[in-house]
Parts: sequence; C-alpha cells; structure tokens
Amino acid sequence: MKSPIISFLAIFSVFAIVFAETHTWWYEANWVEKNPDGSLVNPDGNFPRPMIGFNGSWPLPTLRVKKGDRVQLYLINGMDDRNTSLHFHGMFQHGSSQMDGPEMITQCPIPPGETFLYNFTVDQQVGSYWYHSHTSGQYGDGMRGVFIIEDDDFPYEYDEEVVLTLNEHYHEYSEDLKHKFLSRFNPTGAEPIPANLLFNETRNATWEVQPNTTYLLRIINTGRFVSQYLWMEDHEFTIVEVDGIYVEKNTTDLLYITVAQRYTVLITTKDTSDKNYAFMNRVDIDMLDIIPEDLELNGTNHIVYDKDLPLAEPYLLDSIDDFFDDFWLKPLSKEKLLEDADYTITIDTQMDNLGDGVNYAFFNNVTFTMPKVPTLLSALSAGEHATNELVYGTNTNSFILEKDEIIDIVLNNLDTGKHPFHLHGHVFQVIERHQAIDDDQDPVAYNASDHAEWPEYPMIRDTVYVQPQSYMVLRFKADNPGVWLFHCHIEWHLDQGLAIQLIEDPMGIQNSSTQQLTENHKQICSKVGVPIEGNAAGNSTDYLNLDGEHLQQKRLPTGFTPRGIVALVFSCLAGILGLVAIAFYGMQDINDVEERVARDLDVDLEDDEESSSEIMRENSSTGNSSTQKR
Repeated sequence: MKSPIISFLAIFSVFAIVFAETHTWWYEANWVEKNPDGSLVNPDGNFPRPMIGFNGSWPLPTLRVKKGDRVQLYLINGMDDRNTSLHFHGMFQHGSSQMDGPEMITQCPIPPGETFLYNFTVDQQVGSYWYHSHTSGQYGDGMRGVFIIEDDDFPYEYDEEVVLTLNEHYHEYSEDLKHKFLSRFNPTGAEPIPANLLFNETRNATWEVQPNTTYLLRIINTGRFVSQYLWMEDHEFTIVEVDGIYVEKNTTDLLYITVAQRYTVLITTKDTSDKNYAFMNRVDIDMLDIIPEDLELNGTNHIVYDKDLPLAEPYLLDSIDDFFDDFWLKPLSKEKLLEDADYTITIDTQMDNLGDGVNYAFFNNVTFTMPKVPTLLSALSAGEHATNELVYGTNTNSFILEKDEIIDIVLNNLDTGKHPFHLHGHVFQVIERHQAIDDDQDPVAYNASDHAEWPEYPMIRDTVYVQPQSYMVLRFKADNPGVWLFHCHIEWHLDQGLAIQLIEDPMGIQNSSTQQLTENHKQICSKVGVPIEGNAAGNSTDYLNLDGEHLQQKRLPTGFTPRGIVALVFSCLAGILGLVAIAFYGMQDINDVEERVARDLDVDLEDDEESSSEIMRENSSTGNSSTQKR
C-alpha cells in the first residue's frame, strides 16, 4: 500500500503541472531612438540618446510568471554590429544551465540577425528578479528589465504592489566608455563617472499613493556600477524579502542597495493626505574617484498624496552611516547554518596593471580571460576529462565541485573599494563579513582559527558586498549541476576580469538529458563561428593540451628590461652632456658683459653710472654707506 504522504505529493505534482502556464515571448533587441509619442529617448532629461530596447520600445517590459511556469523567450538580435545574450538574474536554471546566459560561459553569443530560444522552468522560486544582457556593456545601454515570480501564498499582507528600479546613467555609449576605461591612459583603473542617477528609468519621479494603504514595493538595483542609499521623508521600510528569499520582518528608515541586489519592502502610508513627501536616493560617493561639480549626488523623487499640493522639497539626512546591515536578516524558513564545508575555495581580490599598462582585476593573481569554447560545452564534450580543471583553461579561475558538497567561498578583498559579488545558479548563506579596514592600514584576511561566531540562521541571498580591505565567507550546497559564474557585479570590474567559474558535478551535466545542447543552440554556435566541442583552447582531440588558449597580458617586469636599460643610459648621457654644456659656457669670459646686459634691458648705462655715483656720495655724507660697519 502506498504511503498517504507519497500519494498526496503525487497528486500535488499533477495539479502543479496542470495549472502551470507557458509564457511565450518574442523580443527583438535593437537600438531605440524615439518613444511611442515621437519624442527622443532621454532617460535623465538632459541628453537624448538611443537605448537598447525590445521590439522598438524602451524601457524593457516587466515580465511576470508564477512558480512552476515555463518560460519560452525568443531573443532576436536586431543589432547589426554586435552579438548579444540574456541572463535571468537569480534563476537557478535547474537542469538548464545552457539557458543561464553568460556568453562563452554557458552559451555561444547570438550574432546579428539570429534568434536564440531561452526555454526553462521556473521551479519553486518566488520573488523579485531581473533580466539583462550578459554581453559587455549592453545592460548599461538599456538592455535590462524586471522579472517577477508571483506567489499565491505570499506570507505577508499588503494592498498593492509597486516596482522600483534604481540605476545610474551615462551619456556616452558603453563601448566608448570601456575603450577609455581599459586603457594605459587610465592606469589607476578609475571607473567612468555616471552623468546621473535614475529612479524607475527617469529622474524626479512621482509615486501617487492612497492614505492608510500598505504597499509591497519591489526595489531592484539594475545598475552596472554604484550602490545607492534610499530613504523617505517620515516613512519607513519593512524588509520582507531579499533576492528571492523571504525574511523575518525588519523595519528601517535607510537602505543601502548594491547593483544587482533586490529588496522587497512593505510601506504603509499615512492616514491623511494633507502633505506630499520626498523619496530620496543617493550615490555612494566612496565608489567614485572624482565627484564632478555637475553630478547631483541626491535624487529627489516624490510620494504624492495630493497632486494639487506642492511637491516636497529635498529631504536630506545628517548622516548616512546608519543604514540597515543586511547581514542580520534571518530567513523566514529558519534554515540553519549548513554543516562544515567539504571544500573551501579561497580567493584574493586585487587590482593591478599588466604589461600593456591597463589596470586589471584579479582573483589569486589571475584575471579572467574568455575561453575559445564556452565552458559548459567543454564540460559536455570532454568525457572523462571533464573533472580535470585543466580542461577549462589556465586563465579562467575554474573550480570543480562534486555533487552535494558543502562549499565555502572565502573572499579576501585586498582592494580599497567595496565589491558586490553575485553567484549564478545558487543562493548562499552569508556566514561572516568583516568590517571595513581603512586605507592607511593593511588588509585583514580570513583566519580559520580566529574568526567571529557564525549565526545559527544566516542571511541568504545571491548578491552580497564585501567591505574594503576585508573579507567575507559564503556557504552553499553544490546541488545544481551546471557551470556557474561567480563575479563582481560592477560591470567595469567584470570587464577587468574579476570572475571565477564553478563547474558543478560535470559528470552529472553529461548524464542529464535536459543539459544536452538544443539544436537551436548548435545553430547559433555555427553561425557565430564558435566550436561546440573542445577545451578552453578549442582542442577537441587532446583535452589536456591548451596550446593556443587565450591568456592574460604578460606582467610588468620586476626590473629593467634591455630596452629600459638602453633608454636609461641615453637619458643619463643626455643629462651629463647638458650639464657639461652649461658649465662650459657659464665659465667663459664674455667681453663687454655690462654693455650687453644694459642693451638687453634698454638701460642708458652712462646715466645709470652717474646715478650710482650720486647715491654713493650721499651715503658717504650721511653715514649710510653699504660698507659701513656697525
């Protein structure tokens, strides 16, 4: 006789399949110059410029599904001069790693004119997510949108849902900014400074509210660079979800949100509508190398109770240091700290210059360099060699994870800036984050024998920031076979190479029918000219032979090169000859020197001599001679 519990689960699964919906979307990515009303696209109101939209419209649409639903999104590359891709940020992609989106990691890039089908099931995830191009620079140029997974069993009461996106905006195109950024003329690696902050893809936005109403506000930082502070005049946020994870309620009046993070909050409005209030956002100025005079650090938006009343004035805070620390959030599920790690990955973050003069980002002295074959395709084609990290290249920072291992990522930040790190395919427990260390002190690294006490119920999310010159420890279970990127979500830093890749249960990937390349995927690879088999060097006959792989630039030499020695010798000789010339001419007798100087200064030498004699006579008679002894 079958167990009643098993029977119930079977019935529940059948109902879930019956009621699950398939969402089919066709979107063409292209540059959008005009809005539907004919006006020019002008996100910050100061500078019209094209943005990358879908089907001739920008901003991109908000996509809504429910857990268990199927997504079939046909992405057509309508741009004629560049490849593209799409990543559903925060989606686990169980059994569908090839739908994750990072080009040359899990898929071949989509060339102009071609269509890629993103086909996956949402599983049991719920909450606030977003989608964006995972091709360099494109989501900074507008290819970004909100992805909501609705939950019929949402654990908290509210009246109405609202979506809020935060990001920064540049007037220049990303490819031009990247060219200037990754340049020997930018040796410090100073990131491009935004022109403005955006609030729901605009500035000075208004939010019309009703009195005595509880709003569920989904806040998503879809930016590529700066973290933002967020606060309201005389209102509070009650946090109920972060990165798709429900949490116990926490109320605060000041949020700090890095790029790629999501906060879902409850906001209850006032009983009366006799005043409108300011809704403020502010850039984290510690992330900017310079602060231009024309950059508005505070964005003033408006909570409007009565549109006939004046809008609120800016509401500034005396201090923004007391923002809510997400480390103390507890998951509503009461998920306890996972058992001790089976495998610890320790990575040190730093920035430095290589031989071409460009400033790069490094994990363990390696800056991520793209393989010639997407890593997932190498795992699928490498056979028994798939468990050998060498297959995936020496410049990709690749780590093999065994099925169901408990993994710790210990990240030591040797850099003086904050970094928001995102893990694809998983959420992680944040079990320790050390405080920031000042620039004038040495960085502090994790010490396994001397660290803070870890929480019983750690905060869980998929994007978290590490403090300057400090460290953090993240823990998760390797229960999702696939290839997953772990990277800084400041896109400038990803462009610099701040990434590792985790090849999780490679034999499980090979043995899964749902992980095999779709025919559409194979066609895309063929069109763009990328092999579907082979190691990181494109070698499909000897997977341990990496001859010809892409490598990072050579390091700067520790001493003088022969060319430098020659340059130094000639510089020294030139300097010595210059000194000799000065000394030679300086010691020469020059005839009639007084007359020459007087002529150059246009002075009458005879008059000058007479004046000097008169002055000497006066000094002698009065006792004021310059030779008088005192």
